[in-house]
Amino acid sequence: MQSQNSRKQNELGMAAAILCATLWGVLPIYWKSLQPIDSFLIILYRIVLTSLVVFIAGLLVYKWEGVLAPAKKKGALTTLIVAGIIISINWGLFIWMVNAGYIIQTSIGYYIEPLMICVFGILFFKEKPEKYKLAAILLALLGVCVMLLSYGEIPVLAMVLAISFATYTATKKKLQAPAIISLFYETVFIMPIAIGVILYMELSGKGAFAVAEPKQIVLLSFAGLFTAIPLSLFGMAANRISMVALGITEYISPSISLILGIFLYKEPFDIYQFIGFMIIWVGLAIFTVGGIRARRAEGEIADEQPVEAASDEIQ
Repeated sequence: MQSQNSRKQNELGMAAAILCATLWGVLPIYWKSLQPIDSFLIILYRIVLTSLVVFIAGLLVYKWEGVLAPAKKKGALTTLIVAGIIISINWGLFIWMVNAGYIIQTSIGYYIEPLMICVFGILFFKEKPEKYKLAAILLALLGVCVMLLSYGEIPVLAMVLAISFATYTATKKKLQAPAIISLFYETVFIMPIAIGVILYMELSGKGAFAVAEPKQIVLLSFAGLFTAIPLSLFGMAANRISMVALGITEYISPSISLILGIFLYKEPFDIYQFIGFMIIWVGLAIFTVGGIRARRAEGEIADEQPVEAASDEIQ
């Protein structure tokens, strides 16, 4: 029974990770649609609106006791504040890069990020990747190296994206808090500063209402929802699957963004970047097939040992 429950939790985690990565992949379209609103102002609205959305969701799902629970845990608030600062840096840089025409470079950053997540999982959580996962990681590394060679220089902004999100992921994994609640605490302590800056910019005629069309203001109001949903899914995944598996599934997001950058926004893209893209997807195929076979093998073992498991429970 425990093994079956574990498999269900793993499958839920994988589904959440894939859906999260897909949503993140298409979100550049949303952030692009908010131009000419300043990227810095967008991130401030995003922090405030996200905090409100997850607070309401937290009350509905976990009640006041659940919302206040992290405040009673020793060291939890400090960890959540640190996580909030890290993810705010990541959010802000990502939105600026998207609106500045660097969507393909963001995809490079998020191709590097799962590698960093996998490395963090092995170094800090003592995870031991199976052979098929290791092969997928090595192929992904090769693909990223081809892309970096094509880029011609060290993509500093892409590296900051990768390292900041991998650090955030490791922090979430260590905390093991409900996704909605942790996201509330990650944003609520930055919220007063964000509100102050928003009020100053709006009252001085430099805010969103001064430059945006009414439909863009409406779109901006969804920033919290479009942030909370994928991040909550990510939190669900981080608490249910290994860092290595989580890292590999995150290649879906930059792949979608890469396609958007090439075909929708016509950013430069050469043959070497294409080769790197294909190598990474070969790695993903190996990971997928290996994961399916491993789950089938686990199912067969569980089916073959029901009496033994029952005996262990009685003892």
